[in-house]
Amino acid sequence: MKPIEGSTRNSFRNNGERGNPSPKIGCVIMASGLSVRFGKNKLFAEWDGKTFLERILDTTEGIFSRRVVVTRSEDAAAVCRKKGVKVIFHSFPNRNDTVRLGTAYMEGMDGVLFCPCDQPLLHRESLLGLLEAFQEGDILRLAYGEKTGMPVLFDKAYFTELQSLPEKKGGSYLIGKYGKRVKAVQATEEYELLDVDTPEELENLQAYCAKKQEEKGGELP
Repeated sequence: MKPIEGSTRNSFRNNGERGNPSPKIGCVIMASGLSVRFGKNKLFAEWDGKTFLERILDTTEGIFSRRVVVTRSEDAAAVCRKKGVKVIFHSFPNRNDTVRLGTAYMEGMDGVLFCPCDQPLLHRESLLGLLEAFQEGDILRLAYGEKTGMPVLFDKAYFTELQSLPEKKGGSYLIGKYGKRVKAVQATEEYELLDVDTPEELENLQAYCAKKQEEKGGELP
């Protein structure tokens, strides 16, 4: 895993879906999980007055050339349509299906960022950091120190392979295959990488943030 070096940055601020940034980066919001460990659809779990789905829609708004939510949830699809966000509604069973469908919608883009819905503290600034660091041929991962995670940004050179991943595999398969090409982009805060798979993890994240709030003062992250 190589850190991003140098000062070459793209400019995506004040661009996105309203403009024509170069390079053109699309966003696939991954919302097809079954939430088995959570016990109910975690897209509608709440953090600071918003559902996880609402938070990621707000966080990603206006900074991508194209954006799509890939989901198996009719309720999630309805929320997205109400907000004017493109939806691919499907019933395929595996993670590779979600990646394939999302990537197919990104034809003509220079790269695609895969964004989860279960990292409620993900910052818009960190997404902009990934976009601004992007160069041709890159695979970029969000990181904090040595810890890496989602989102992940793939150059268009990987689109064909993203659409033909082995069954049940996601983008991590290509990260493993092309490990020497993967670069890390630092997140604004460590807690952005924390995901939520169970109610207990949500409670732990709330306790963690309450502690940080007490230490630093101010609002929740």
